[in-house]
Amino acid sequence: MFVRASDYKYPNAMSTSSEELLKSFDLLPEVEKREVVSEIIRRTFSLGREPAIDEHQLKSLYASFADEDHELAEEGMEGYNKSLAIEDAQ
Repeated sequence: MFVRASDYKYPNAMSTSSEELLKSFDLLPEVEKREVVSEIIRRTFSLGREPAIDEHQLKSLYASFADEDHELAEEGMEGYNKSLAIEDAQ
């Protein structure tokens, strides 16, 4: 007997194991397979919608990355200066 996911009245009644999902998908008619795939693609890539950009969050992220880059550069310069001093001593 073929049962569509939309026939379930309770969302928790449907099993979600990968194998069972693939078996159920294989039993779908081609038209419904295309609909399922289209819906997955639509939900995955959110076609037609631009994600909301939080300017404040971006500014704070850039600032934190700039701080981290500066710290790493300072650490790198300290190591470089030490290696130069060792090289000069030889």
